[in-house]
Amino acid sequence: MRLQEQSELALREIRAAAANGQIVAFVSGNFNVVHPGHVRLLNFAAECADFLVVAVNGQSSNGSLLPAELRLESVRSISFVDYAFVLRDRSEHIIEALKPAVVVKGKEFEGRFNVEQAAVDKYGGKLLFGSGEITFSSLDLIRREFSDLNLSTIVKPSDFPARHGFEFSDLNVLLGKMSELHVTVIGDLIVDEYIACDPVGMSQEDPTLVVTPVLNERFVGGAGIVAAHSRGLGASVTFISAIGRDPAAEFAAERLKNYGVTPVLFEDDSRPTTLKQRYRAGGQTLLRVSHMRQHGVSQEKQQQILEAARSSIMQSDLVIFSDFNYGCLPQPLVDTIVAFCKRRGVPMVADSQSSSQVGDVSRFKGMKLLKPTEREARLALRDFDSGLVVVAESLGRKAEAENIILTLGQEGLLIHANEKPGGGWLTDKLPSFNTAPRDPAGAGDSLLTCASLALVAGGSIWESAYIGSLAAACQVGRVGNLPLTSNELKAEIEAF
Repeated sequence: MRLQEQSELALREIRAAAANGQIVAFVSGNFNVVHPGHVRLLNFAAECADFLVVAVNGQSSNGSLLPAELRLESVRSISFVDYAFVLRDRSEHIIEALKPAVVVKGKEFEGRFNVEQAAVDKYGGKLLFGSGEITFSSLDLIRREFSDLNLSTIVKPSDFPARHGFEFSDLNVLLGKMSELHVTVIGDLIVDEYIACDPVGMSQEDPTLVVTPVLNERFVGGAGIVAAHSRGLGASVTFISAIGRDPAAEFAAERLKNYGVTPVLFEDDSRPTTLKQRYRAGGQTLLRVSHMRQHGVSQEKQQQILEAARSSIMQSDLVIFSDFNYGCLPQPLVDTIVAFCKRRGVPMVADSQSSSQVGDVSRFKGMKLLKPTEREARLALRDFDSGLVVVAESLGRKAEAENIILTLGQEGLLIHANEKPGGGWLTDKLPSFNTAPRDPAGAGDSLLTCASLALVAGGSIWESAYIGSLAAACQVGRVGNLPLTSNELKAEIEAF
């Protein structure tokens, strides 16, 4: 049996790509129009193996209605297909040469004569029949939820720019200046894992919701996404953090490098890399599971972080403290870095998150910008009774901060700026820009990053808060933490 040259080339490429003992599944067909039935079948095949190969029948096949290359392009666009090619030989001959562990055909072929059966029997493979599960037809829709950004749900208030004397063109200028900045980000690295599920129903044994996981996506989160946002907006970025010795750390380091961030990560054997898993169904988060330790890093690690910070700050225009209170930024380390920045004249901004954990944002003294939530500000002040303006002003004075952006969830944010003649404070409010957010996680990180870069690039606090709000609106318009880009923000600034 001699295969055509194109088939031999395809087999060589498949063997090279599916090396290291990966289990290969093989499917063939016409694929005139890739419909949900095809998607279910192919996903069923992908679930049976590590590497899915799809052969698109050539023009001579019965039932082929469209040119083979067009049909091949459609199959290749399916994300879980690892390799696809045009079938120029008989399928059983390709199977004998490739020897896939699994050959998959539609359920309608079960009980019929199948030429593939003899081929797989020769080397001990399996011929499986399946139509796939209904849930899998929506996999590409779920994937788009993680990546697609819907700008149509963002509404930009026009009265705020008029009130503070700037135009949208000024925001574009600021956006361009961000690419000239060198930024150091210090804080807790988090890996966010989203597990998209299909709800099955209620358990008959106890009142528990039963779901089936259908897709896992991992993202860099915590201070890591602040670094990635900064790089996406054009700045040169060094990110300093402590990590565990585990696959989550390897994933984060590789992903940060791909984003263009320079990661300086110190392994700490006493802790895992913080991993947060979110189980989602129907566009809602059902459960979050956090794998972490919250104790402070050792004196040795603090010294390593300090030395790396000093080296990076020497070339930096901005330092961002992104504190999730998981132990990367003990107070002595913060105080030493702050003192070094002040001597060098390098501006600093900070965020200290208190969601499932408790922190104190006021411990970051002398910041150009603090960005707490209302709850975080009240925790820092132990004040749960005063009005918002009093809370913002009290926090500004306690932390010796130049500006406060107090985020209020769906209500938007309060800007409190030390700009009034004679040292007084000015206050204004912005609503939430996104009218239909998909995932609120990460909104504060994108707001902090963009507003901080805008401030250091020469923008006023009002311009910075506005462009930061745009960044947050973009971020909540999709699921999961992906770095914002200057092009995305530019498109939203220019949209009317």
